[in-house]
Amino acid sequence: MTRPSPRSVSLALQGGGAHGAFTWGVLDRLLEDGRIEPRAISATSAGAMNACAMAMGRTRDGANGAREALEAFWSAVSRAGAPMRAPGWGRLFPWIDAFTRLTSPYDRNPFGYDPLRTILERQIDFEAVRACPDLKLFLCATCVTTGRARVFSGGDITLDALRASAALPFLHHAVEIDGAPYWDGGFTGNPALWPLFYADTPGDLLIVHINPLHRPGTPRSAEDIMDRVNEITFNASLLAELRAIAFVQELLGSGAVTGPRRERLRTLNVHSIKADEALGAWPASTKYDTSWPFLTRLRDLGRETAQAWLDTHADAVGVRSSIDLKAGFLQSGP
Repeated sequence: MTRPSPRSVSLALQGGGAHGAFTWGVLDRLLEDGRIEPRAISATSAGAMNACAMAMGRTRDGANGAREALEAFWSAVSRAGAPMRAPGWGRLFPWIDAFTRLTSPYDRNPFGYDPLRTILERQIDFEAVRACPDLKLFLCATCVTTGRARVFSGGDITLDALRASAALPFLHHAVEIDGAPYWDGGFTGNPALWPLFYADTPGDLLIVHINPLHRPGTPRSAEDIMDRVNEITFNASLLAELRAIAFVQELLGSGAVTGPRRERLRTLNVHSIKADEALGAWPASTKYDTSWPFLTRLRDLGRETAQAWLDTHADAVGVRSSIDLKAGFLQSGP
């Protein structure tokens, strides 16, 4: 029996530190399954690193090369983080986190040492990333001086662009590109969806969330409050864009837009793989846990979640949205 051709999608990959290993698992399962073929990726921070590793591996050896490159990248992250995994570190995290918010990285680290740079230099071949013939990448960073998103694509995807996408202001020096300083893209696009509307990309969008959208109850401890504030902050730009998409889709569906304006607007099928259940139990401190057992546990959770989505929604790709944008993003309250 002839296997049907894979269905093309654009991917939107969130950032979230070590929790990006969940996205590694999602990508690994999608690549292994073969029914869904990513043709464009918009990504931020850890999502951007997954995207670059995937593009590099795909250039070298297709889907198998992409899977190998993703595993090699996360293995390198784990090895680099080994010196920081002292016993009892988790109990100290709230104090370390508070200290970083009360001091400047320019004072703590005046020479700007960045171990992430070393990992990326060794693991990501940016020429291979840019040479990937059938995968368009869009990486988001936040311009410090303007507060606006900058999306790097094509020849602009470099080591510094990827570093900028993940430069948390309390931990890293801003990354300077073309004379402008940049911080983590999560503040303005986690990830940015709008680049996928204007480029020649598939009509289906699959969002891989790793920052939980929903949490029951009210956080009470200082740590839990800060965790939830960060989740809301790093989901805000994505939710705003999804509301805009939902509004446009509603206008198109009702026939409210006609003529030349209708031709400029694009119907988009939207799909979503959420990590609320898989990652909701893990505190923010685990975003810095790079131990191999933890990363592979997240990978396996990502694979399981992706398989559940494939079983339920893969046939919707190219046909219809598999989430209700109006119910999910236009209505206020619970």
